[in-house]
Amino acid sequence: MGFVKTFIVSFFRLAAGLAFLCAALTGCLLASTAMGQDNLLDVARSLFRPIPKRAADLDGNPATLEKLELGKMLYFEPRLSQAHNISCNTCHQIGRAGGDGRSTSIGHNWQRGGRNAPTVFNAVFNIAQFWDGRAADLTEQAGGPISNPTEMGTTPGHAVEELKGIPGYVEAFGKAFPDEVDPLRYDNIARAIAVFEATLITPNAPFDRYLEGNENALTTEQKEGLRLFTDKGCSSCHNGINLGGSMYAPFGVVEKPGWDFLPPDDKGRVEVTRKVDDDYVFKIPTLRNVALTAPYFHSGHAWDLEQAVAVMGTTQLGTQLSPEEVDKITAFLQALTGDQPKVTYPTLPPSVATTPRPAP
Repeated sequence: MGFVKTFIVSFFRLAAGLAFLCAALTGCLLASTAMGQDNLLDVARSLFRPIPKRAADLDGNPATLEKLELGKMLYFEPRLSQAHNISCNTCHQIGRAGGDGRSTSIGHNWQRGGRNAPTVFNAVFNIAQFWDGRAADLTEQAGGPISNPTEMGTTPGHAVEELKGIPGYVEAFGKAFPDEVDPLRYDNIARAIAVFEATLITPNAPFDRYLEGNENALTTEQKEGLRLFTDKGCSSCHNGINLGGSMYAPFGVVEKPGWDFLPPDDKGRVEVTRKVDDDYVFKIPTLRNVALTAPYFHSGHAWDLEQAVAVMGTTQLGTQLSPEEVDKITAFLQALTGDQPKVTYPTLPPSVATTPRPAP
């Protein structure tokens, strides 16, 4: 009996010890997981910022309700093009995440542009505009396509003449720029469009909510993708509020992609700076809403986001990402889709008998 009693006591002591050990190990694992989550959030906050709920005013170009409404009308105005058939929204469609879903856009007289149309959403946060950064800000960018012979195909003078031939625009410019003697000028066309474009932001993505402290906003797979995104070095270029748009880099830092991804005749930023070091250098694109903005790269050659991630691994990082790693990074990128702007299509002022006619 004494032996049995001793055995039973020893058994329960062992069971209690094992239970304590299991509880301790479980606590350590939970603590480790929590610390890992906290550390990941801290890392993310050191590299990225959430999109604000409201964009700030542009420097030297404050927004007013009248200027904003005018800018919206001009953004959708096809009469700013030579043939009256192309507007800003043709290539930067509000309903398609600010792009047009083409490798390269179709412009005046069915000409094709040389590069993929970058999204206009969140462009206000970029260091510069266009793939080569040739426009310093949204105002400078807004005036470019109108007078580009490949895009909208008109001239600054004709654009002003066109709008001055529409009484409703004469009135609208007077309200938007009330302190100016001659408010309907080409630079004011660009300024009004820029004010509207600055409102095209996409806050409240799952990743924004995560950065604001809601750790449940991302799935486990998305968190693993975020960890890979930072550990592998993607965030070296894709960082800040836009996860891109803040610097320039060669396409092919480690290994040049094929010429289908990197057309040899488009040498990028060197055409702006005339510096040989800028051969095949381009502005890092934003990854905001990237799941909605295929095709990818300045060539618009990659139609699949997983393919684009894999290409970036080899060309920019010198890493052959595994299919599992590609899937996890892609899952994270899908968490960058924010609330899309709600824009009511404006009623445009009617032409009159003396309004300049479209070119054939």
